[in-house]
Amino acid sequence: MNDAAPAPTPAPASRRARVRAPELVGKGGWLNTGGEDLTLADLRGRIVLLDFWTFCCVNCLHVLDELRELEEKHRDTLVIVGVHSPKFAHEAEHRAVVDAVERYGVAHPVLDDPELATWKQYAVRAWPTLVVIDPEGYVVAQHAGEGHAHAIAALVAELEAEHAAKGTLRRGEGPYVPPEPVATDLRFPGKALALPGGGFLVSDSTRHALVELAPDGESVVRRIGTGERGLVDGQADVARFSEPQGLALLPGGEVVVADTVNHALRGLDLATGEVRTLAGTGGQWWQGSATGGPAREVALSSPWDVAWFGGRLWIAMAGVHQLWTYDPEAGVVEAAAGTTNEGLVDGPAAEAWFAQPSGLAATAERLWIADSETSALRWLDRDGVVHTAVGAGLFDFGHRDGPAGQALLQHPLGVTALPDGSVAVSDTYNHALRRYDPATDEVSTLATDLREPSAAVLPAGTADGSAGGPGDTAGAEIVVVESARHRLTRLRLPEEAVAVASVAHRTQRAATEVAEGALTLDVLFSPPAGQKLDTRFGPASRLLVGSTPPELLVEGAGQDTALRRELVLDPAVPEGVLHVSAMAASCDDDPANEYPACHMHQQDWGVPVRQRAGGATRLPLVLAGLDTTGGAEAG
Repeated sequence: MNDAAPAPTPAPASRRARVRAPELVGKGGWLNTGGEDLTLADLRGRIVLLDFWTFCCVNCLHVLDELRELEEKHRDTLVIVGVHSPKFAHEAEHRAVVDAVERYGVAHPVLDDPELATWKQYAVRAWPTLVVIDPEGYVVAQHAGEGHAHAIAALVAELEAEHAAKGTLRRGEGPYVPPEPVATDLRFPGKALALPGGGFLVSDSTRHALVELAPDGESVVRRIGTGERGLVDGQADVARFSEPQGLALLPGGEVVVADTVNHALRGLDLATGEVRTLAGTGGQWWQGSATGGPAREVALSSPWDVAWFGGRLWIAMAGVHQLWTYDPEAGVVEAAAGTTNEGLVDGPAAEAWFAQPSGLAATAERLWIADSETSALRWLDRDGVVHTAVGAGLFDFGHRDGPAGQALLQHPLGVTALPDGSVAVSDTYNHALRRYDPATDEVSTLATDLREPSAAVLPAGTADGSAGGPGDTAGAEIVVVESARHRLTRLRLPEEAVAVASVAHRTQRAATEVAEGALTLDVLFSPPAGQKLDTRFGPASRLLVGSTPPELLVEGAGQDTALRRELVLDPAVPEGVLHVSAMAASCDDDPANEYPACHMHQQDWGVPVRQRAGGATRLPLVLAGLDTTGGAEAG
């Protein structure tokens, strides 16, 4: 938004639906407030934006980044409050939420709501969800998913003008109190690369830099990057990154960095320390954007890890649930596997579904994938077919060893090829290092009592897993990135597995009770003020519906353009999950502007449902706007 533009004409409050905002409650208490508890009464007179998020969710991390400019520009009138609503068991731990707030640079108050109390009061159904509360304490808008910053910025400006005129706007410093900084050489490191000389290169994610360590894994040799967030090429003392993660060595010796929040691939010359941008525009990929072409002209979306496989660099594109490739010789990128739909579906690469792939490891025949949101270990073969070794789907996770078909992980972020052909999995939210052996199809635990391990590497000189035989692993060294302990930890792989008590979880969201048989799915989208649906090239919306198990849906599965759909559920399947993916496009409604700005709004929902007599006959999901046709239902 141009600061010199005239202020929008305030819309009368009577034109806008308003619902009294429920109080903010959470058993975990408040963070970033200096120890003070906040209430809505404390925030009266300010515009409040509630950001319902959970730290496993890459879409939530995108929204954190989207809101930074808005937060800074309206610091004296707008208070953003993060409401942390966990999906995984680990995310309900208060210490983990404290770590995540620092890890991702959250610069506003956060309510830790491990029991989803406030989530239920606001009838939230998806991560992320944004709720706008006006200075008088009324809910005036709700948005699910990404891409709403422009709409919220316009609404905030409108509310500022309206409530300044009414005398109900209170300006001043907000309640945010930053935590005390902690001095460590690494701060929430993401990934590591074993260097040919015996040292390690580590992505120091929270400090937006790379750190080279000596072979002992502790002594700092040099830092690459200023430590300030940004996208700047150049020598080590001027280059900037934004939450870098994965690292890979190209055959020619250049290191490729997955510069996650810059949505870019960066190249590092180890000899000179010079950094250059290899791929990405610095902007985030959206539906409708190019899926291939010259690497510097194609947008990427949260690349989380990289690995060399089959003569190309493969990219775990967590932000769009896909794998992409980069050809350094031709200088091109292209989407290579995944549909952008979130879930666990095997098969030919173009038809497979992933869910935030976050770790890659290559052997001669397989590209191993840590698919974090499905708590799965998967692999791509040389014929371009995707397989699942471990994992059941988006809602089942835990710590269970044994036959792979019933084994459970919890949000793994890393995978490492071992010399004997098996793989080590950095089972992040179980604080464990696990092992999968393709020869026996068994899962075991190698080590516990780690703290959010996000990756592991074999020291230089160790076989890379492409060769070797039975028995080659026991006694070998492996170096684990203990992200939440801010260090590398050297382990010897045990001869025998660690015995661990089995535990299984499902997400703790209560199922929505729906009527047996017929159900109206109603995705609500109201174009933001000053915008209209973008119908220049056809329908402005898309709705994709599926279910787990597939037998739950008798009618209504598949893709169409209407945002309302009549579903028929099978009464013989009493409960399951409806998977809903919606997109809508809007453009600025200004006839005088020949090239109006256009925006894509999108969100995926996984809604647990239970059929019962007398249950709801309508399932409303708010993409943007408010549900004023029957009231909110608890999600």
